[in-house]
Amino acid sequence: MRKLSRLAALGLSGILALGLAACGGTGTSDTPSGTESPAAGTESPAAAGETFVVGICQQMQHVALDEATRGFIETLEEKLGTSVEIQEQNASGEAANCTTIINNFVSQGVDLILCNGTTALQAAVAATGDIPILGTSITEYGVALGIDGFDGTTGINVSGTSDLAPLDEQAAMLQEWFPDAQNVGLVYCSAEPNSDYQVQTVKGYLEEMGYTCTEYAFSDSNDLSAVVTTACAESDVLYIPTDNTAATNAELIGNIAVPAGVPIIAGEEGICSGCGVATLSISYYDLGCQTAEMAYEILVNGADPATMEIAYAPNFTPKYNAANCEALGLTPPEGYEAIAAE
Repeated sequence: MRKLSRLAALGLSGILALGLAACGGTGTSDTPSGTESPAAGTESPAAAGETFVVGICQQMQHVALDEATRGFIETLEEKLGTSVEIQEQNASGEAANCTTIINNFVSQGVDLILCNGTTALQAAVAATGDIPILGTSITEYGVALGIDGFDGTTGINVSGTSDLAPLDEQAAMLQEWFPDAQNVGLVYCSAEPNSDYQVQTVKGYLEEMGYTCTEYAFSDSNDLSAVVTTACAESDVLYIPTDNTAATNAELIGNIAVPAGVPIIAGEEGICSGCGVATLSISYYDLGCQTAEMAYEILVNGADPATMEIAYAPNFTPKYNAANCEALGLTPPEGYEAIAAE
């Protein structure tokens, strides 16, 4: 199978980004550029009497996933108005709940399923090969779906958006902040295959830089506290990828790491807000907007998800957690933006 470069895969992101100019991660009510009503002379879905039913299965509740869902809903409703009915369900971090939610959508015969999180996506693929499926907040589709030689399209009824930030740049960020550190602890949930993928990739970059890396995997939230405590005792700095379980428990992790004097480089802004000092962040709201653009193409224009390339966030912003930096006596390098306090 042809090997597609990540740069080529970004092509669809660039196209979709044209429709996101007004999203800006702010969630304003302004209609994004490229999401206007159909051109004059073209009958809108609502005018034609069409109604689409879209089911959303969000894997769990935390800031990043919540923002992706919000961006998707607001953009799709702006584009389709009353011609779309959205059914939003949250699985509360339970794989069995994902299966139940998805099976209910399939039995209803919804027109499209949005899966916000890898476990939700896997449940949907197991449940239907016919209903179009879009993923969002998925790090690596080849890993999530077990596709060898993944080339940017799935070849099945699945497409979507990825929240993968450049892992080489995340490793470089750690080196920029902590050039004299020796031991890096890599903390992640072993039940999340995309977390393992990120850790293995970042580990390779860090070891090339001369760091000694140790993996600290927890199976779920029950053993997270013990694992993080051990990691802090044995590490100079920690790295946490875009891990859903870590995101849900970011404040708990911070309550262990900050008093221990151990800084954390995080894979996304939500985790960084709770426990980190710096991150290379995307806007999950904009990611949801991108996914809604893809949903519109499928529902209204008949696009085939099997041939739609996975879209990546077009912009990444280096950010820092001001409170944690102050607590740890760290001064951010030039070019970092402070994460807005909630």
